[in-house]
Amino acid sequence: MEYRKILPGVFRARPNRFIAHVDTGGHVEVCHVKNTGRCRELLVPGARVWLEESSNPARKTRYDLIAVEKERLGGPLLINMDAQAPNRVFGEWAAAGGLGFVPDLLRPETRFGGSRFDFYWELSEGGRTRRGFWEVKGVTLEENGVARFPDAPTLRGVKHLEELALARKTGYEAGVCFIVQMEGMDHVETNDATHPEFGEALRRAVGAGVEVLALACRVEPGRLVAGQKIPVRLEGG
Repeated sequence: MEYRKILPGVFRARPNRFIAHVDTGGHVEVCHVKNTGRCRELLVPGARVWLEESSNPARKTRYDLIAVEKERLGGPLLINMDAQAPNRVFGEWAAAGGLGFVPDLLRPETRFGGSRFDFYWELSEGGRTRRGFWEVKGVTLEENGVARFPDAPTLRGVKHLEELALARKTGYEAGVCFIVQMEGMDHVETNDATHPEFGEALRRAVGAGVEVLALACRVEPGRLVAGQKIPVRLEGG
């Protein structure tokens, strides 16, 4: 996926989870933050960020904050923090055959039970139709070269995993895909120190037959592209 009209800036403050104040070169813009998570380790005063200019003149905010450069001992790490980007990346990747087949149907936002999964798919082969669901999770938390999820407690994420296990039990195929919105990560781990219930739910889901995978991404200020699969370690830190 690609962005248009990218502008660099310097992060100054985040009055609430929806907006940020960004210095774009002598002028401070009020920007929409496309990630309502905490992102405390990313949005620190003085951090270099990237904005996308909106094409909608009726919007209250002119720019969206989409990426940030995290300072580390080993050098800066560019992280895409657009919460909408992972679904777009996964959709493009799956439609192009990333799952090992090109689905006959790939439909976003499909309800099952008490949840709305990110994708529902169908594939006709050998006289039968396979059906399944995928839930997509964007990963922006990096600790010592390891990508971790979640960065904050997520009861909604636990519910999704439980519903995926139920879907599997009722005959659907089911999976969860972690989209790693940064480069250079060796693997993804469950962040059990922050939310052990998510790690426990993921391990139960895998035991119930839910597939788990992670995709590394190539990251540029104005671009996010699915790369290679990387391991997911269920016994996280």
